[in-house]
Amino acid sequence: MPIIVHKYGGTSVGTPEKIKNVARKVKKVHDRGNEVVVIVSAMGHTTDELIDLMDKITDNPSPREYDMLVSTGEQVSAALLAMALQEIGCPAVSLTGGQAGVKTEDIYKKARIKDIHLDRMKKELKQGNVVVITGFQGIDSKGDIITIGRGGSDTSAVAIAAALAADVCDIYTDVDGVYTTDPRIVKNARKIENISYEEMLELASLGAQVLHPRSVECASFYDIVIHLRSSTKDITGTYIKSVAQIAREASKMEKKEPVRGIALDENIAKVGILKVPDKPGIAAHIFGALAAESINVDMIVQSIHSAGAMADMAFTVNRTDMKKAVQVTEKLKKKLAAVSVIWDPDVCKVSIVGKGMVSQPGTAAKMFDALSKAKINIQMISTSEIRVSCVVRKEQGKKAVQILHKVFGLEKVR
Repeated sequence: MPIIVHKYGGTSVGTPEKIKNVARKVKKVHDRGNEVVVIVSAMGHTTDELIDLMDKITDNPSPREYDMLVSTGEQVSAALLAMALQEIGCPAVSLTGGQAGVKTEDIYKKARIKDIHLDRMKKELKQGNVVVITGFQGIDSKGDIITIGRGGSDTSAVAIAAALAADVCDIYTDVDGVYTTDPRIVKNARKIENISYEEMLELASLGAQVLHPRSVECASFYDIVIHLRSSTKDITGTYIKSVAQIAREASKMEKKEPVRGIALDENIAKVGILKVPDKPGIAAHIFGALAAESINVDMIVQSIHSAGAMADMAFTVNRTDMKKAVQVTEKLKKKLAAVSVIWDPDVCKVSIVGKGMVSQPGTAAKMFDALSKAKINIQMISTSEIRVSCVVRKEQGKKAVQILHKVFGLEKVR
């Protein structure tokens, strides 16, 4: 009997009526003779509301109690969906991540899933129940509730689909697929039918918020196809799968596009430490200190002064980490005898992504030329085989996306 795994995001279960709509959708799948497992997020903005409540109690919450608190949002969604299914004659049971056998690392707030014990899930499925599971959480070796980071319900769904050996993990959300860029920025952005794990991971990491990066990483590792689709429209969305699968299904005459999508990340800030000694170990010292404070660094640029003995080091961090990053680098300035520390929160990152870049030279030059003609100054550049990212002024970010979308012809159906 086929096992079907669905995941519904917070907007999809945001109201009682939406939960009833999900229940009707799930019942249709169950009535066709499938075994169905559903992973749910917290309703609407419940997690944010719980954090707001916490902030009114304490500025320094215990990580254990933080996880205990925010995990309750998914329990509400799961219980209500199970009730809605039962109300329309579909047998269902709700389980917490721990009850469903999701075992995590012993790390509060951002643990990774280590293992999934399927005994309880399989027992409930064998009895004919739809199994509704709380996303975003599991239990550690002590039996404590552990969360796996914001957006972690996507990761929960993919991991459970992999453990159950499901062919596809259907992730239902308030968008109907992955687009060439944010349709709110470019009105003629085009929905992508198939996209590789690598391209989707880059887009998700670079600011496209339709999927959590760790869920794509997990899907790639276990070769689970993700179908990202609308919870309100019964239409095909976007399939995220391996390059090999896409190649097998593509027409032999189909031209490989150098750029598949464009992402904009406005949640970054630039920090620089100027005129540090240009000698071995300096970079390790700077970025080791940042890592010790759990500050994730993205783009890094080092420039050497003409004299050759000094260098400037600039890097980007999440805007929420800027204050802490500045504090760390200010302390290092004295130790390293650097001249000054600068920072700028009014920047953003524009990125083009596509596996076709590898075989089509000139893609980066085309991007730089287009931004130059629009008088958009590039402050930093970072590249990989399938991605080129540029830091520009924040107020120019959306304009840059619109220009690049047109230059690379992403509105055209291939």
